[in-house]
Amino acid sequence: MKLQVGILGATGLTGAELMRLLLRHPQIEIVWLSSESQTGVPYDTVYPVFSGRLPEKIAKLISMEEAGKTTPDAVFSCLPHAASAEAIEPFLKNGKTKVIDLSADYRISDVAIYSTTYSHKHPHPERLKDAVFGLTEIHREQIAKTKLVANPGCYSTSILLPLLPLLKNGVIQKTGIIADSKSGVSGMGRKATEASHFMACNENFSAYKIGDQHRHLPEIREQLGIASNAAVNLLFTPHLVPMERGILSTIYVELVTGKTVADIEACWNKAYAGSPFVKIVKDFPKTAEVSRSNECRFKAYQPAEGNRVIIVSVLDNMVKGASGQALQNMNVMFGLDETLGLL
Repeated sequence: MKLQVGILGATGLTGAELMRLLLRHPQIEIVWLSSESQTGVPYDTVYPVFSGRLPEKIAKLISMEEAGKTTPDAVFSCLPHAASAEAIEPFLKNGKTKVIDLSADYRISDVAIYSTTYSHKHPHPERLKDAVFGLTEIHREQIAKTKLVANPGCYSTSILLPLLPLLKNGVIQKTGIIADSKSGVSGMGRKATEASHFMACNENFSAYKIGDQHRHLPEIREQLGIASNAAVNLLFTPHLVPMERGILSTIYVELVTGKTVADIEACWNKAYAGSPFVKIVKDFPKTAEVSRSNECRFKAYQPAEGNRVIIVSVLDNMVKGASGQALQNMNVMFGLDETLGLL
């Protein structure tokens, strides 16, 4: 029997990327697609690339209210923060459906920090204790047991995957960490804004939310703190690059006395042994190498002088940074091979 799956917010970029992946998954049957802004509209009108590829019963988008009356095996929520927690509540209550939330509504365990970060009072703080942060390679065992996964942010994934094992095993210092990340324009979402307009992005490279302002920073700091069992100081500055997709994070860390870059590589190899989508590579990775894949690749380099190490990490922000990792988490939740639909 195939798993019955629904998608909330199916007309966003993450929803469309998820559709691309789900349609090739051998164990999934998509039973509905939902959109509040385009209810009743044929999905292939919104995304012509899916023309002729959809079963008739999911050809038209339904409302969130209609979706909430169903009990599929799994629901992916591709809705924005604030809207997602309310929309997934009927599914969490029905006793059957497992939910993978791609919004930020359940990523941060401290409700006060969530409210400050997103300028929104959390509607269901009682569920925060049950949500599992969906960094698959780190929390695989907890993901397998939960009914609610909070899919990480794209920047967060590119930074946390290389750093968490190093902090957990005492290879790098907990202070002075700097993450300098660059993202393609798709990270800004489907709705056009002044900042994402072609004329603003083309032939332009800009920093934004500098140092301590970006909304992914609280979830990054929380996960780093859990790994190291102490508060971790991290500065994070994202940049917008005039390309469609991809994230490259350059991360600066300081080694614990007596440790070397060889210890970093050994730590990574042990932590990610058997993880099909994490690759420690010999040459500095590039975004084109992971485009439309669920891989995260990274490499460490230690300059000749000093105790600093530079880590370069890359992933596709729409796949490993969003929809691909969501599907990977769903596979784990149902005891499937986590590569299904992703290779």
